[in-house]
Amino acid sequence: MVTTLAIGIAFAFASPSASGQSSDWKDVETALGRSGQAQPGNVIRFAMPRKDLHIRLDGVEVKPALALGSWLAFKRTGNAAMVMGDLVLTEEEVEPVMMKLQEGEVHESAVHNHLLGEQPHVMYLHIAAQGDAAQMAKAIHEALALTKTPGPDAAPSSPPAAELGFDQKQVEQILGHSGKVNGGVLQIGVPRSEEITDTGMPVPPSMGVATALNFQPTGTAKLRSRETSCSWPPRLIRSSKRFARTELRSQRCTATC
Repeated sequence: MVTTLAIGIAFAFASPSASGQSSDWKDVETALGRSGQAQPGNVIRFAMPRKDLHIRLDGVEVKPALALGSWLAFKRTGNAAMVMGDLVLTEEEVEPVMMKLQEGEVHESAVHNHLLGEQPHVMYLHIAAQGDAAQMAKAIHEALALTKTPGPDAAPSSPPAAELGFDQKQVEQILGHSGKVNGGVLQIGVPRSEEITDTGMPVPPSMGVATALNFQPTGTAKLRSRETSCSWPPRLIRSSKRFARTELRSQRCTATC
């Protein structure tokens, strides 16, 4: 029997397969100073993990892939584009980043917590805007320059697969969805079944309308990030992005690992 520490968040779900090419977004990649990953539905997604942060929660260091992953997603529609994203920021970074985004007409859709009791404290700034893709990317790049968000890896490589220490297949079977291991974390994306639109524009799951469930091994415990909850004993930390609230409670489950 192992213990589990669970943290609830949601973020953009990146599909392993994509239509379209990253080269179609060269202007956005140039403005952001990093390469993105093409997604279905004429979308490009940028992952910006806060590897510079060392966040601890109940004595456990939170991996970037669990709850410290800033991201952006752009979608073209005709001559215009939509951007959505979530920026992981320290308390000192929030105000200057918000001011710089507002100067560039990139709007904040939410500022809230995903974690409860972490040290040092971090905030999550959601953004949403429509307009010229390159101009929005430039404004976001200037805002990120006010933070310590690391630049793109010079030579990204795939680290050797780490032992999770729990039964991945059992977790996937219980949830009814398969996942992938990324940065030592099991990530499971659950897209919405219905079509989501924003001002008449379809919003695919890769733009941030999928539920994300993340599990991080911590030796004798598992650290899990997700939006809905069910945990192995003895404790659960859950935050709900949709209702901008957090709660701490204890809960037991019948599953074992």
